[in-house]
Amino acid sequence: MKILIAGNGKLGDTLAGQLSSEGHDLTLIDHNPTALNHCVGRYDVMLAEGNCASIETLRRAGVEKADLLIAVTGTDEVNLLCCATAHWLNPNLHTIVRIRDPEYAEQAYAMKDVLGLSLIVNPEKQAASEIESLLKYPGFLKRDRFAKGRIEIVELLVEQESKLCEVSLNHLTAITKCNVLVCTVLRNGEVYAPTGSFVLQTGDRIFVTAPTDALSILLKNLGIVTHKVRRLMLIGGGRISFYLAQALRKSDIDIQLIEKDPKVCLQLAGMLPHVSVLQGDAADQAFLESEGIASCDALVTLTGIDELNMVASLYGKSYGVPQIITKVGRMDRPLVLDGLPLGSLISPRKLCCSNIVRYVRAMQNQTGAAITVHSIADGHTEAVEFLVQKDTLNCGVPLKKLKLKSNVLLVGINRGSKTEIPNGDSCFYPGDSVVIVSGNPSVILKLNDIFA
Repeated sequence: MKILIAGNGKLGDTLAGQLSSEGHDLTLIDHNPTALNHCVGRYDVMLAEGNCASIETLRRAGVEKADLLIAVTGTDEVNLLCCATAHWLNPNLHTIVRIRDPEYAEQAYAMKDVLGLSLIVNPEKQAASEIESLLKYPGFLKRDRFAKGRIEIVELLVEQESKLCEVSLNHLTAITKCNVLVCTVLRNGEVYAPTGSFVLQTGDRIFVTAPTDALSILLKNLGIVTHKVRRLMLIGGGRISFYLAQALRKSDIDIQLIEKDPKVCLQLAGMLPHVSVLQGDAADQAFLESEGIASCDALVTLTGIDELNMVASLYGKSYGVPQIITKVGRMDRPLVLDGLPLGSLISPRKLCCSNIVRYVRAMQNQTGAAITVHSIADGHTEAVEFLVQKDTLNCGVPLKKLKLKSNVLLVGINRGSKTEIPNGDSCFYPGDSVVIVSGNPSVILKLNDIFA
């Protein structure tokens, strides 16, 4: 497909890397030549310098022959005008717009058809939703949901005192007392698709497929003690903190928000009356100690500076905070990040990118396209949900008789309100949804792609 990406910031660069690797004809648009030149030699893309919202620039970029425009500049107004202008020039064009300002969110949805918007994405709101989900199950580092929330792939760290340490996966069910499947293991930066004889070691990050109703059983039987979050400290007064505090307003959680900028503090105090907003420097360990970091149940660091988030999270770890969630803008340093006790890592950019990639693949393959796409194991592996169609191959055939492509694993089947972690005798039928985990370099665009 011919795709235009307007805005070559962090998200634009991430999208360019992902979509160019999937073979799309890409053109990047930006008014900053330095941002565009950054991509030269890294990706197979065309470049168009200029105002992303101007007719002249869009025509030069080939908007009239494009299939999709993705507007992800740093300004919501430019993104909206860019999509509206592009849609006027090419009425058949699909458009994806990033909206970050809470004031525009409702308005953009209401005017979706007028502005010619196909999909609205909000990385900060998506990140807040992800954090809210993690706060409900403090034992997990990450949670990805499938089958309308009935099946999940959760990430766990095998710590030295863990019941899973030095245990082969053949004996996993005896410990967990529930039906789960370890679909991927990340060890020292290397990814493994484990067999039953695979032995877990200290430091392994494991990705476990389980029905959602089995998650609390899994934590209990692994001996992972989780305390309900009663007191939460948020570091940073940006949009994610705002969305998260809003989402938690009806909870019983006592929220303490720390922000350095006095003007932002006053603004947030007016918008979030249920939150205790404090002005202070998160890099000041004495200040955090005086505000009771040691008595928090959870610490979430959400400033715009990765290094500050890491330092604040390390402070929290040193004070024994049970649950820590750290926002990182750059996930291209996995070995460095793995070596630090930063708890759950949240990347709004990665979350948003997965959402956009799912839409692009749906455009490519309108029948049988992926319902859900999640990147796991630091992007080495992909988990994708598909609906089983009437023309899907091998319906009703037991999995033990199927030959799948290498590094492809079918890890979940959902039928109506019932979910199943499959075994060799399991089958899928039209109307089911299935979850596939793939480590293949080739993209799984439709369910039939999994068969050898």
